[in-house]
Amino acid sequence: MNTLQKRFTLKTMACMALAWSSLTAQAQTFPPKKVITMVVGFAAGGAADTGARIIAKKLGENIGASVVIDNRPGAGGNIAHQFAAQGPSDGSVILFGSVGPLTIARHMMKLPYDPVKDFAPITMGVNFPNVLVVNNQVGIKTFAEFIAYAKRNPGKIDFASTGPGSASHLAGELLNDIAKIDTVHIPYKGGAPAMQDLIGGRVTAYYSTLSTALPHIESGKLIPLASTGTMRLTALPKIPTIAESGYPGFSATNWYAFVASSKVPPVILDRWNLELVKVLRSPDVVEQLNSHGLTPQPGTREEFAKYMAKETETWGRVIRERKISAD
Repeated sequence: MNTLQKRFTLKTMACMALAWSSLTAQAQTFPPKKVITMVVGFAAGGAADTGARIIAKKLGENIGASVVIDNRPGAGGNIAHQFAAQGPSDGSVILFGSVGPLTIARHMMKLPYDPVKDFAPITMGVNFPNVLVVNNQVGIKTFAEFIAYAKRNPGKIDFASTGPGSASHLAGELLNDIAKIDTVHIPYKGGAPAMQDLIGGRVTAYYSTLSTALPHIESGKLIPLASTGTMRLTALPKIPTIAESGYPGFSATNWYAFVASSKVPPVILDRWNLELVKVLRSPDVVEQLNSHGLTPQPGTREEFAKYMAKETETWGRVIRERKISAD
């Protein structure tokens, strides 16, 4: 090795050592800042916001920082995801991302961010099924009656959703596909107006979150027919899943997960995974989330990346086959 090569090698090693030292220092000075921003793509009071606030409180206590919820509703969560994708590289901004913007929207519209390239996975957060509910004046009391009526009357049943490409929309489209029925999608700008019209009898059905539907189920205004997950809801143990009602394999769940800008170094992402998994496994947090129908599902960064890829493939197929658009 000549003198020039030796100098180049030493300089390269010095640069690598400096870079590693910088990353190590970043990890040791965790959290990145005394105020951490947790971005949520939906308004205060909904399932996403409720779950985020429960997690943020415990997270702040554990890491000795203030974790501030930054609600950025609009465009089905895409506004918040665009903001977070452009977040700083120090890891001080994390996103409580959702199934729609991370796996569904890319199949329906041109996005100002790339869900794969612009985000780095941290961990799955919470998973929760929807519950198919109908107005108590419709005359349908069971899921079997719902399917039978839909088969006899194609196009006569309409169902509300929180918008094109939302989990509540795609649950209905998946059932249309699997059960060979024709129910009509009616998009709304959010869960509140959808629920208002359902209770008012202006729409027949809604694949609602449990937290939104439960008070109206308990009051008798809504009839629960089936849940969209793989297991029965603990709050509604007598209500079957769609999968056990003649359509095995049916699964259409909402989920929220933690991601950060892909500019954030892996060593910081790994630390966030460690801290968030610890929170999601805390008995008090599990109890609080479960009381709102949310099931914590913490895991490794690699596990969440694989899950997100699978969801992207599944919903891409449904969107193509059902010819679903964002209009």
